[in-house]
Order: sequence, then C-alpha cells, then structure tokens
Amino acid sequence: MKKLLKIVLVSSITLLFFSCYYDEFPEEVEVVIPPDTVISFADDITPIFVTYNCTQCHNTGGQSPNLTAGSEYAALVPAYVSAGNSSGSRLYTQLAVNGHRNVDANSLALIKKWIDDGAENN
Repeated sequence: MKKLLKIVLVSSITLLFFSCYYDEFPEEVEVVIPPDTVISFADDITPIFVTYNCTQCHNTGGQSPNLTAGSEYAALVPAYVSAGNSSGSRLYTQLAVNGHRNVDANSLALIKKWIDDGAENN
C-alpha cells in the first residue's frame, strides 16, 4: 500500500510541474496602418461592432452606448470618443487597455487610427 501511495504521489507531483509548461509566451501583434489610409466609420468601424456582437449588450434598452445600426455614431461621439485623441477616448481604452470583448489587434488599430484622424462620420 505504501509503495502504491509513493507511486501516485510522485506521478501527481511530476504531472503538476510539467503540465503547465510553456516554451514561449505568445507575441503581441502590432498592426501598423499606413498614414495615408482613410478609415471609414461605415465601412471599417461599424463592422467591428457586428463582428464582436456588441449590440447584444449595447442596444436601445441595454448598456450605454447604444451601438445599434444607425445610432452608433451619435452615441459614441463625443461621449465616448475624443476626436484626435485615442488614448483619451473611452471607446479605445475600454477595448485596448481593459480588453473588453478581446477585440483583435487589427480592429484596435482601425479604431485607434479612426479616432486619431478625427473620428469622422464617413
């Protein structure tokens, strides 16, 4: 019985130490959007809200801002977006810094560039 207990104990400790081993941590992806690229709110930003199903919570009867189709720009600017200042915009900081909805690096780069370029309704 003692021999079986020792085998189970040694096996458990071995599994514990080697089961969560990582060779390397995933690299952070930095997406660079060329400065001359024009980001369209309708074509580039609004589809992000659809992709991440933001309207599931952010709708007319839900949490602010209301991101339903047709009302998302008015709900975001100026309350959640400081045109020309992505680091001071609640939309960008909530997604990038707080990791809300795990928005991918490309979508974050588009939102950042759109805000820094003036957050136009185009």
